Amino acid sequence: MDRTIITDILKHEAEAVMNIPVTDSFDKAVEMIHHHVHELGGKIIMSGMGKAGQIAINMSTTFSSTGSPAIFLHPAEAQHGDLGVMQKNDIMVLISNSGKTREIVELIDLARNLYEKVPIIVITGNPDSLLADEADVVLATGSPKEVCALGLTPTTSTTVMTVIGDILVVMLMKKIGFTSAEYAKRHHGGYLGNVSRKQAGKSIDN
Repeated sequence: MDRTIITDILKHEAEAVMNIPVTDSFDKAVEMIHHHVHELGGKIIMSGMGKAGQIAINMSTTFSSTGSPAIFLHPAEAQHGDLGVMQKNDIMVLISNSGKTREIVELIDLARNLYEKVPIIVITGNPDSLLADEADVVLATGSPKEVCALGLTPTTSTTVMTVIGDILVVMLMKKIGFTSAEYAKRHHGGYLGNVSRKQAGKSIDN
């Protein structure tokens, strides 16, 4: 086993995470999500194509399990009726590394045709893209080079997208004061459900 290759990959990924631009956009994104979800009663609509779509799915389930209702909307299926899941006070979080993904650009037009003022947060490696221009808030990934040997396969880019999602989730949890008791209500089964119930019990006892 060539440990040098493994070490180099780990360094590359770690540097990419540390180079994510830390800007006021994170605060703005959290404020927008909080306002629309926790004050107006809307939900987060996540979307992305391909590998970015897989990240969006993960983010939507993580938001939901931590007190902020979210769903994944496939951008292609949205054109065939699934856009109907959108409601007045919802907010969209769209992911595209290139900022040019045709289905995501089209989704913005479709969404705003349904609700003209729907707020849009974009996570992208191209803050100068058409998609970024259409967004209310842009969260830039830092556009890291892919660790893939060909420089093509979404690898490092999806790593930083995932981390940006984690940042939003944790910041929002802190903002709403999300507790172990609330977590347990949403996550009854498995190891995490058991741990959260025990933690909630300790909090009540204290």
